[in-house]
Formats: sequence, C-alpha cells, structure tokens
Amino acid sequence: MLGTVGKYVLKRKLGKGASSTVYLAIDTFTTSDVALKLIDIAVFRDPQRGKPVRTQFMNEASLVGKLVHPHIVTMIDAVVSDEQSYLVMEYVPGGNLLPYTTPHNLLPIEHAIEIGFKCCGALDYAYRAGIVHRDIKPANILVANGTEIKVADFGAALLQLADTTQIGNIGSPAYMSPEQITGGALGHQSDMFSLAVVLYQLLTGSKPFVADNAMEVIEKIRFDVPAPMSSLRKNLPPQIEKVINVALEKDPANRYSTWAEFALELAKLGRLSVYQQSIADSEKFNHLRGLPMFKSIGDPDIWELVHAARWERVPAQHAIIREGDTGGSLFMLTRGEVKVTKQGRLLNVLRAGECFGEMSYIKGNSMPRQATIESMTEVVIAEFERDAIEKRVNAVCRMNVVFALLNTLVDRLALADARISRVIN
Repeated sequence: MLGTVGKYVLKRKLGKGASSTVYLAIDTFTTSDVALKLIDIAVFRDPQRGKPVRTQFMNEASLVGKLVHPHIVTMIDAVVSDEQSYLVMEYVPGGNLLPYTTPHNLLPIEHAIEIGFKCCGALDYAYRAGIVHRDIKPANILVANGTEIKVADFGAALLQLADTTQIGNIGSPAYMSPEQITGGALGHQSDMFSLAVVLYQLLTGSKPFVADNAMEVIEKIRFDVPAPMSSLRKNLPPQIEKVINVALEKDPANRYSTWAEFALELAKLGRLSVYQQSIADSEKFNHLRGLPMFKSIGDPDIWELVHAARWERVPAQHAIIREGDTGGSLFMLTRGEVKVTKQGRLLNVLRAGECFGEMSYIKGNSMPRQATIESMTEVVIAEFERDAIEKRVNAVCRMNVVFALLNTLVDRLALADARISRVIN
C-alpha cells in the first residue's frame, strides 16, 4: 500500500501526468476499487500553470454526480483544499484505446465501429447536459471489456451552462477540429470531428493529419484532405470511408447535423461486416430505442436493458415458446413477425415492436405458457429474465418497463373485447 488519501487507500500507481498522478485505490466505505487522481499542489501555486490547471480540475470536480451514462466514466468524489486536492472516479481496468492505434495491433473493423457508435451516444448525452468534451482522443477513451468503453477526462470540457470564465484553446492538436484551432464557437460537431480522427486511426493505424511538429499538424487540419483510408487498410469497405469523411469535413455545417445521425450511419456500417450473424450492441440499442413502448425511457436506461437481455436471431418457422411450457421470461420482438397459436388455432400475428410472455413476467413466477409462439420470418428477440432485470436495471427503469407492459395488456384486452362483441353481435 502507498498510504491513504481521505477515506481511500492507495494500492498502486496507474499513471502520471504533468500536474497529477492517478492511483488505483480502495474506497474503505464500500471496499470497491476506484481511480484516484491526486493533484500536485505545487502546480496550483505555479504563477503560469496554476490557473489553467486549477480551472480544468474544477471543471471535472463540478461534474461529480452529473453525468450518469454507461459509456462515460462516473465521477464519484472530489476534494479541493490548500493541502490536498483530488478526484475519485470509477475504475476501468482495461486501459485505453492507444494500444489499438498502430498498424500491427488494429481492432477488427466491426469492433472499431461499435466503439464509435457508443462514443456517439455518450457524447450526445454530455452535449444535452451542456458539455462539449474538447479533448476526445484514444487516451481518453477507456476500455472496460471488449467493445465496452467509457469516455473519460472532462477536464478540458466546455461547460456551456457554467457561470465561470473558462479557458480556451486547449486539447490535443492532432485531434482538434478546425474551429477549435481557430478559436471559433464550439458545438457538438467539434467533438464529432475529433471522434472521426480517432476512428480513422483505429481503422487504419495512422492519424489523418501527420506532420513533423504541432504547427504543421494544425495547418494540415485546417487545409488538407487526409489520405484515403483504403490506401492504408486494403480490406476496408468503401462505405466506411464515406461516413468518416463526412465527420471530417472542415466546415462543421457539412458534418452530420446530430450525434444520432452519425450514430445511425455507424450502425449501418456494422451490418456490412461478417459480424452481422451475431447481434452487435449498436443493433441491439437501435432495436430497443425504436420500440414505441420504450419511447419515454432515456438512452442510459436503454443501454441497461440492452445488457440485461439475452439476445437471439431466430430463423423462420421456429418455435420460440410452446403452449404448456413453463417460464417467466418476457420477450421483445425487435425484428420480423411471429404467429400466436393455441391448440393449433391462430390467435394473432405479432410484429416488430410488440412483446409476448408479459403475463408470466408480471406475475413473477414460472407459469404454464398459454400459447405457442412461432417465427414466421427471421426474427430478432430480446429475452428478459426477471432476475436479470432486478439485478442489472435501475428501479426507475424497471417501473417504466412494468407501466409499458400494463399499457400493452390494456390494449390487448380492449382488442379482445372488441372481437368478442363482434362475435356476439
């Protein structure tokens, strides 16, 4: 052990920067691992560096408890004093994306696209909270596991709703947008440009703008067109280059107008790859996000549902559940059509956006299934076991799911009443 800072016991050093050292630490209250960024107090007192470093530190400290998203590092605690200042963050064990930016250690194409899609969601969430990151680069995108990433280091962020004066002209030159370089107004499309630079590098092993010094890099960003991505990675589908090039446009007005538009284009790219037989996280998210019953649920909660479900792509004419079987799972039909039969008699046809198994799920036990559900086309289904929802989804989201299911049941009862009335009459 390396000593204590507040209620945190330092275990080992994770990294050191110009103004701080980051440690793996233990929160003695919760016994969980955290990352603790300890500021060098001498830097705060430096007449030249002190003010900008303090401003960046206060930026991050102000975000404690404010950004709650599965793909943003959670800020847990912050202490500011003359003797000791530090930030405590969620610990992400997998390092960052830097190791995957060289030609000999590139990620599979579909993995890089998935990472880009998740970054879009995280940065859209931050922008809606009034935050432009301003320092998107591989070192600030942490890897939890596989394509599960967390955007980190909001010290350089532009807090659009802040009352305090903020410093400008900060960030990493190779990843800056043209408007960031020239001191122009910054919106979400500045971070979009930076993310496109990261994706270009993840997909090719080279930065799009390369020069011998920072000033030359800046000039290239402002005026030059990057080398074609296909010249750097031969198996790269041409559609990918088209999408990245839009996000790399010099004029922000020529980039994607929203993060959702950029994310949708990336999701389409994911379906071009050989990976499409499995179900990518971006496809899962888009499936659930598009369901009418989940329209009132926010993106962070949709991601919780994505990870709580068991996903399956089912071929046509395949029984998903059978009449008389026991089970308590809820099924969301996110693509395709299924037929509902009882004792061989057709009761209904369900289409993408509808669910089945809701009675057993709401009742909370394994009751006999009342009908057989069979795929009519290839379908994609998300299966939710009650225990998984209880453990992996927050209470508010669980309640929203239950309300959505109750609305579905009311609609179905109304439809059944109408059918009975027609038969009687």
